[in-house]
Amino acid sequence: MNEKYKIPAQTRIGHIHLKVSNIDNALTFYHDLLGFEITERMGDQAVFLSAGGYHHHIALNTWNSKDAPAASKNGVGLFHTAIVYPARKDLAAMLKRLLEADYKLTGGADHGVSEALYMDDPDGNGVELYWDRPRDEWPKKPDGSIRMYTRNLDIQDLLAELDK
Repeated sequence: MNEKYKIPAQTRIGHIHLKVSNIDNALTFYHDLLGFEITERMGDQAVFLSAGGYHHHIALNTWNSKDAPAASKNGVGLFHTAIVYPARKDLAAMLKRLLEADYKLTGGADHGVSEALYMDDPDGNGVELYWDRPRDEWPKKPDGSIRMYTRNLDIQDLLAELDK
């Protein structure tokens, strides 16, 4: 145990399972607005959603949370779920969809390595939608390590991606 363990580079986070107060309200956000597909539903207690037919990327349940109040912003727990889009154009299309639905964004940021949109789901859980820039474009410090930052996201430039 003297050797420091390093997690394999191919490791990934497979899915997130959220407690929600109402399955139908959560589905309006995750299925109807964000476009995740329902892979399985267990009445009004649980539903599993995916992108592209995977068994599930997001699970929602009311097992211990039916009709519960929104998540506290000041307590411990999940800060946000981050959903990565394959290309900038995909994020732009989702931004357009959110604007057309008049869905409230809580922020937008350029992190150098990525561009992101932030919002809350119906239960107050934070959600980040983003795309990663190619690794060779990530900003670097003089020692070669990654230099992330937070700058305002240029919404108009992102939307212009749809015209390309």
